[in-house]
Amino acid sequence: MGKLEYIRFQRKFPSNLANANRRLEEKLKKETKEIQEEQARKQQSEAAEDKSLIKCPKCGKLVERAQVVKKKYICYECGGYFRVKTNNRIKMVADPRSFEPWFEDLEVSNPLDYEGYEDKLAAARDKTGLKEAVTVGRCKVFGNDIVLGVCDSRFLMASMGHVVGEKITMAIERATQLRLPVFLFCCSGGARMQEGIVSLMQMAKTSAAIQKHGEAGLLYCSILTDPTTGGVTASFAMLGDVIMAEPGALVGFAGPRVIRQTIGQELPEGFQTAEFLVEHGFADGIVERQNLKKTIHFLIKSHQCTGKNTYADFRAETGFHFELSELLKEQMSYSKPRSAWEKVRAVRQVERPAATDYMNHIFDVFVEAHGDRNYRDDKALIGGIAFLEGQPVTVIADLKGKNLQDCQERNFGMPLPEGYRKALRLMKQAEKFNRPIISFVNTSGAFCGIEAEERGQGEAIARNLLEMAGLKVPVLCILIGEGGSGGALATAVGNEVWMMENATYSILSPEGFASILWKDANRAQEASEVMNITAQDLLRLGVIERIIPEFGGADENTTEAIAGFMKEHIREFLEKYTGKTGEEIAQERYQRFRRF
Repeated sequence: MGKLEYIRFQRKFPSNLANANRRLEEKLKKETKEIQEEQARKQQSEAAEDKSLIKCPKCGKLVERAQVVKKKYICYECGGYFRVKTNNRIKMVADPRSFEPWFEDLEVSNPLDYEGYEDKLAAARDKTGLKEAVTVGRCKVFGNDIVLGVCDSRFLMASMGHVVGEKITMAIERATQLRLPVFLFCCSGGARMQEGIVSLMQMAKTSAAIQKHGEAGLLYCSILTDPTTGGVTASFAMLGDVIMAEPGALVGFAGPRVIRQTIGQELPEGFQTAEFLVEHGFADGIVERQNLKKTIHFLIKSHQCTGKNTYADFRAETGFHFELSELLKEQMSYSKPRSAWEKVRAVRQVERPAATDYMNHIFDVFVEAHGDRNYRDDKALIGGIAFLEGQPVTVIADLKGKNLQDCQERNFGMPLPEGYRKALRLMKQAEKFNRPIISFVNTSGAFCGIEAEERGQGEAIARNLLEMAGLKVPVLCILIGEGGSGGALATAVGNEVWMMENATYSILSPEGFASILWKDANRAQEASEVMNITAQDLLRLGVIERIIPEFGGADENTTEAIAGFMKEHIREFLEKYTGKTGEEIAQERYQRFRRF
């Protein structure tokens, strides 16, 4: 067919040509798929013959088993995580030969007389060498005793039958008696269908045991592995004081297949992953396997405050002590006095040191926790656990950002309701484990916008004020930049409040003040001079207890000097609470605000 004839054919029979092209494309796709499937079958056959190779569940490549094992069952090609057998998981976290299994001989029954259930259980035992889908017991992690639980997906997808629920409950109850922390590696397809409503009751039973363990002031930590779904997600998996997740793990109440078949909804890429969980505020963070044992050790040490009321206890135990260097003592002089307006402008500069700059010099280590367990993780307000000369403390801090992108991600330091709820979650956890709280305040105010109002900005701030007033641990609040209205007060209800020399703390911004009282926001400079917003004004009014000198600069040496001053006086602050009960500490805070 010549070119002219082809054009005429195309014009006369356009649909025939389109159908022919479509059929050709479909044929090519089918042939390509068949070739790929044949290659995959060939690779699987080779892998079956060659026991030294194993197929990665993420990228599908054949990789060397020995190297994967050496990398803690992580694919060296794509970084994908393999699911881990119970014994291998125990080896990852427990000290050698320290694991003592508990409750291995619990009687298994078929509560609903479901046909074929006993056969399925027997096949699972033969396949895995396990008695049930969860193994619990006592072990040591770097010499520290813990109760450890491990779910294994090979056993009926680690579904939660009555024996699984009973073993977990009994382990938590014994941990409560022995006053030990519990670490539970969660993995499950959900409730065990063959046990029906009896399986459902395990959700309430395990949750009740966790509640009693928590009432005793003990740590419960869940580690979410792939996959964690269904009733396990809606019970013990999501009730940890600290919730960690392995990278890429599937975590969700209803799995993708259930969602698709129930309501016909396709899930977007990255939905229901561990990373999705952290972003939306339901997990404290991602933990990689190479850091797993060290992270557990950190959590054990940072939650051992229970029963101790004094900083001196830890100082005596650890032998840590801090003294200001002679250089820092020489630098202890206030900077050149500035007007109120000059201070307003100074604290708004992006170059001004942030809370994290001081924290790097004050604390031995800081580990951030994420999320409000309700909606998302607000980056404008961070929090976590730190060590101050061996003393575990909870740290809360506003962050504005260091550059445009960072500022945008942190909403320019203006927290949303989920930020305040995250802070409150961490402060209540600090109270449970008797950790002092250090709060660094630097915000122009709470974010005002549609989303903030929809999610209850006023209620979130009010709840913080209510709960902080009654916290039974020492609370120190340090204003390091702007202290804007109720958004700042929401994390500044302390036993003492300090201010940096050039910081500001006000009922409203000078612009807002001038706009409300004088109907002219351009009079902001004039307003700043009459609002009594400087550290010197607030010390005179009794709103703060201490002014922190800024030593006249903003370079790294100056930041270190300021942090050194803070560290020494934070230590003194904590020592003042030696021997005081939680009720006495809370009453002192109440009286502090009662006098205003």
